[in-house]
Amino acid sequence: MTRAVGVALVSIAVLAALAAPPVAPHEMDAHFGGLLNAPPTVMRIQGEDAAWHAPFIYRWRLVNQLEQRYEEDRSARVPLEWFSGGHLVRSSNEGSAPLLLLGADSYGRDVFTRLLFGARTSLALAATAALGATLIGAILGGLAGFAGGLIDDGVMRTTDFVMVLPTMYVALALRAVLPLVLTGPQVFALLAAIFAIVGAPFVARGVRAIVRSERRQEYAIAAQALGASDLRLLVRHLLPSARGFVAVQITLLVPAFIIAEATLSYVGLGFPDPVASWGTMLHDASTNIRVFADCPWLLSPAAAMFLVVLGVNLVLQKSRPGVKSLL
Repeated sequence: MTRAVGVALVSIAVLAALAAPPVAPHEMDAHFGGLLNAPPTVMRIQGEDAAWHAPFIYRWRLVNQLEQRYEEDRSARVPLEWFSGGHLVRSSNEGSAPLLLLGADSYGRDVFTRLLFGARTSLALAATAALGATLIGAILGGLAGFAGGLIDDGVMRTTDFVMVLPTMYVALALRAVLPLVLTGPQVFALLAAIFAIVGAPFVARGVRAIVRSERRQEYAIAAQALGASDLRLLVRHLLPSARGFVAVQITLLVPAFIIAEATLSYVGLGFPDPVASWGTMLHDASTNIRVFADCPWLLSPAAAMFLVVLGVNLVLQKSRPGVKSLL
C-alpha cells in the first residue's frame, strides 16, 4: 500500500508535467493585470438561486487595492468552456473572469498553469542531471575500480575534492563571471552540468567499490582466462553488477536535484521569465512577506516538491529497505 501511494504521487507529477499544455487553462506567460495575488477561483454547480447549473465560476472583484482583498461578484455566472482553444477547461470570459484554480501571483499570472509548466522544467532538469551524474560516476568509478593504481588514486582524490567544495559559494562565483542575462536553455544546461558534476562522486565511489569487489569473483576471473578483453570484462560483466546501486542513486538524486534547483534560484541561477520552474516560483513568492498569511496558494510549488520527494521515498523505502530516506 505504501509503495502504491508513492508510485501514484510520482506518476501524477510526471503526467501533469507531460500534459501541461492542454490541462493548463492559460499560457505560461499570460498576465491578468487586475488580479494581482487574486485567490483561487472556486468552480461551482449551484448558484445563488439554489438551482443546479453546468460548472461555472464567479468573477473576482477587487475590494481594497492596498490590501489586495477580493470578493466574488455573484451577480452573474461565468460558464466554463470544455475542450476549447486547445485547453481542457477555461472560462468563457478570459478577459475579466479567468479560471484561476490556484489563484494568481504578484504579477497576475495563473499559479496552477505555471505549476504545471514548472513541473516540466524542474522534473526534466532533475532527471537529466541525475542521468548525467550516473553516467559520469559509473564511467569514473568503473575505471577506478578496474584499473586501480594511479587511475584509482586520481579519480578518488578528484571526487574527494568535488565533494568538499562549498557548492553555494562556487555557484555564486560562477554566476558572477557569467553574462548578466541567461536564456532558459542556457540556465538548463548550466544547472544540469553543475548537478551532474556534484552528484557524480557519490555514484563513482559506490561503483568503484562494487567493481573492485566483483573483479575478484570467479566468474570475472574465468571470463578473463577465456580471453575476454579488459573492456568487455568491465562493460559486460563488472558494471552490470552495479545496476541495483545505480538505480537507487538515480532515485535519490532526482528529488535532491529538484530541491537544489529551488535553492540555486535564490542566488541568481534561476530560470528567466517567462520560463516557469518550481524554484523560480518559490523565489518570486519569497519576496513578499505577506505570502504565508495572505497568499498561501503561492507556496503550492513547495507542496508539489514535498509530494514528489515523499513519493520517491515511499517507493524507494519499499523496494530498497536498507536505503536511508531523504526525509
